[in-house]
This record gives sequence, structure tokens and C-alpha cells, in this order.
Amino acid sequence: MLEEEFYAKLGKRVKYLREKKHYTQEKLAEKSSISLDYLGKIEVCINKPGIKALLKISNALDVHIKELFNF
Repeated sequence: MLEEEFYAKLGKRVKYLREKKHYTQEKLAEKSSISLDYLGKIEVCINKPGIKALLKISNALDVHIKELFNF
């Protein structure tokens, strides 16, 4: 898998899990203490999040971090 494909799938997975919880981007950004702009760019594969951001997102979604990579 190429790097771009990986981050595209990761962004789609974050969006899927967010929508499954019925969270807006604003709500997830607030709960994960990351900016709305950064989160939005993760979902559309512009930003490439590090482990720290992914931990914050997974904690805010109340899922194990490995769930973010289940694609």
C-alpha cells in the first residue's frame, strides 16, 4: 500500500467512526483537543496525523487506536 493510499483510507476511517458516533467535526475536534481545521484535513487526506493526534482521536471516539486502522 502506498503512503497516499494509507492516509486516504485512514481519513475515511476517522470520518466513518465519527459519523457512526453522530459527532460533527466540531464535536470531535473539541473532544480530542485538536483544531477543527486539522481534523477536517485528516479526513480528506491533506494532513498526515502522528500517533499523538491519532491517540487523541481514538480516545475521543472511545475506540481502541487499532480501530482507526481497520480498513
